[in-house]
Amino acid sequence: MSGHSKWSTIKRKKGAADAKRGQLFTKLAREITVAARTGLPDPDANVRLRLAVQKARVENMPKDNIDRAIQRAVGSEGGDQFDELYYEGYGPGGVAVMILAMTDNRNRTVGEVRAVLTRAGGTLGETGSVNWMFDEVGVIGLNAGDKDPEEVALVAIDAGASDVTDEDGAVEVYTEPRDLHKVQEELTGAGCEVESAELIMKPKTLMTPDEDEAVQVIRLLEKLEELDDVQTVYSNLDITDDVLAHVS
Repeated sequence: MSGHSKWSTIKRKKGAADAKRGQLFTKLAREITVAARTGLPDPDANVRLRLAVQKARVENMPKDNIDRAIQRAVGSEGGDQFDELYYEGYGPGGVAVMILAMTDNRNRTVGEVRAVLTRAGGTLGETGSVNWMFDEVGVIGLNAGDKDPEEVALVAIDAGASDVTDEDGAVEVYTEPRDLHKVQEELTGAGCEVESAELIMKPKTLMTPDEDEAVQVIRLLEKLEELDDVQTVYSNLDITDDVLAHVS
């Protein structure tokens, strides 16, 4: 299973245990509002907004909340204006970390991010210090169910996917960003159960620190994602089965 899959698995289990639904919905709403401001406030005509709404629905965010988030982008008052930016740095063991934030106060956010990194033994880097280690890609999570994963992979490749991984029926399809929606539609049309579709920063290569450092990195990722202004965090950590068992 890819590092992205394993980190998603950890977050799902932790999220269910911690029941931090309010904070999650706030972040999802912020993402929807920012996405709606980047183009038309119509998910059918705005790919980024469509992905944000889809992610909110996967998390069972109420429709009224979704509609209000879109209206904040087009309302006369406009609501808070959020800057979208990445912070880059290193965690324990030299693991690269990219932090996507949406903030109305850059000074507050950078101070909070730096403090969390420093307490974990990491460092905040300059812009460009680690982003060259990542590629922006689309990723579609599938539940193969009764379908043969190899057949699913063939459908995905024919639709334009760049890579497909499979772990016990949990299939991840990777695409170029521009092809994400097209591949998702092809898979849905072929009867595949699409569980998620989003753009992510995928590491070009993975790092495998020792187990203690790997656990420290995961704790760092969790602390960063607990910050109100942080939407999501990416790293090039290779999460081994032993580490996954330790933190799950």
